[in-house]
Amino acid sequence: MSLHVGKILRWLSLLAAVFAFGLVMFGAFVRLSNAGLSCPDWPTCYGEATWPQHAQAVAQADAAFPQRPYEAHKAWREQVHRMLAGTLGVLVLALALAAAWRRRWAVLALAGSAALAAVGVAMYMQGEHRWSSLFAVCAIALPLAAALALKRPAAWRVCLVALGVIVFQAMLGMWTVTLLLKPIVVTGHLLGGMTTFALLGYAAVRFGGVGAVDDALAGLRRLVVLGIVLLACQIALGGWTSSNYAALACGTGPAAFPQCLGQWWPPGDYRQGFILWRGIGVNFEGGILDGPARTAIQMVHRLGALAVFCYLGWLSLRLARRGLRGYGLAIAAALLCQVLLGISNVHFGLPLPVATAHNGMAALLLFALVATLARTQRRHDAAGARR
Repeated sequence: MSLHVGKILRWLSLLAAVFAFGLVMFGAFVRLSNAGLSCPDWPTCYGEATWPQHAQAVAQADAAFPQRPYEAHKAWREQVHRMLAGTLGVLVLALALAAAWRRRWAVLALAGSAALAAVGVAMYMQGEHRWSSLFAVCAIALPLAAALALKRPAAWRVCLVALGVIVFQAMLGMWTVTLLLKPIVVTGHLLGGMTTFALLGYAAVRFGGVGAVDDALAGLRRLVVLGIVLLACQIALGGWTSSNYAALACGTGPAAFPQCLGQWWPPGDYRQGFILWRGIGVNFEGGILDGPARTAIQMVHRLGALAVFCYLGWLSLRLARRGLRGYGLAIAAALLCQVLLGISNVHFGLPLPVATAHNGMAALLLFALVATLARTQRRHDAAGARR
């Protein structure tokens, strides 16, 4: 590996990971401030590249979208989020191209993916949604196929995978608007953002030289992978809770935690609470489920949180005993903060700063696990010195 390329990968992956974390936080802020549909079209906002700012533009926006009156304090949040997402896409494309260095076929595949994604956006803006989806699927497939074929260490291939995930994230963002905040799409969008951050975080720590000198920690590696899977499931439950507006289904104040509605196990409609698809044309803004269905979602989320807390708490102790004390402490600290933020959300009625921090801490906990996974892998796998 060229030292020059290695340095580029190290700093570019770090920059992209930090940027992705900021985007996860800002995306949570947009979603939790109910600004997800503040721009009724995509990727423009009321037909503008930014958002309407003058009286005439606002009047035209209200006339063009009478079902969605313009709200300046929300529209800028949504459109800035899209701009930041586009900037991250450019960063990840640059990172993927650097990882495919001197593999002309891989570089061509990545360039083709970017071109197809751009054409897909243009087709969507013209109302050709089926063609747009077809181009987007091809744009996702190309970097994934290139990652499979690339004969380089995992960290290099992860950069290509991240590009495919970014394109899929763009599709989910589009569907979030088109399908009117459908919970399965909003939850998928959250998971996609977390996945992007995790992939970039993994690449950053591996290119930074994190790793083991041998396979003595291989047994821990499996335990860490299980922790990542459990946390991913819990993040999905959190997204489902948020997208169905069930965060306060147990009420607020002392009666809401550890009990729910003053009971240890209140009645809930678990069948209705976990119907993943409810057809086309339903506007989910504000939620459509009744109280028992939202209570069911909240209770399952709490059970998941208890399971993750117990497992990751045990894992942090196991890591500390095996000589990875710093990693164990990082996981334990992030886990404790996450639990306290979740309880604060319920107790104080979901204040926006606390709810946003709850999303950010989930991302940091995920990163702590991903960094631990990297620490249990052989160091030379990321260096690529013999490639």
